[in-house]
Amino acid sequence: MEITVSNKTSRPLYEQISSQVKAQIMSGALKAGEALPSIHSLARSLQISILTLQKAYDLLQTDGFIETTVGKGCFVSVQNQDFYLEEQQKKMRSISTR
Repeated sequence: MEITVSNKTSRPLYEQISSQVKAQIMSGALKAGEALPSIHSLARSLQISILTLQKAYDLLQTDGFIETTVGKGCFVSVQNQDFYLEEQQKKMRSISTR
């Protein structure tokens, strides 16, 4: 999983991370059931706060993109494909209304 963050944008880091993970899930780069990196290891590699990454993962879980299993980690949700298509349509609508 490849994620790039920048402090030079007005967009919060947690939103940058969550949108990149969502995009990778919707594109099929991350498959249903696939494990995400642990919060500690990904925060260390991105050189950001663990709390920032936790907020990104919480947002992804709230939106239904990932599931967290205590003691095992975070995994791409095994939601049906309709859910991802609906998210893509929302994204396209928001882009076209700008």
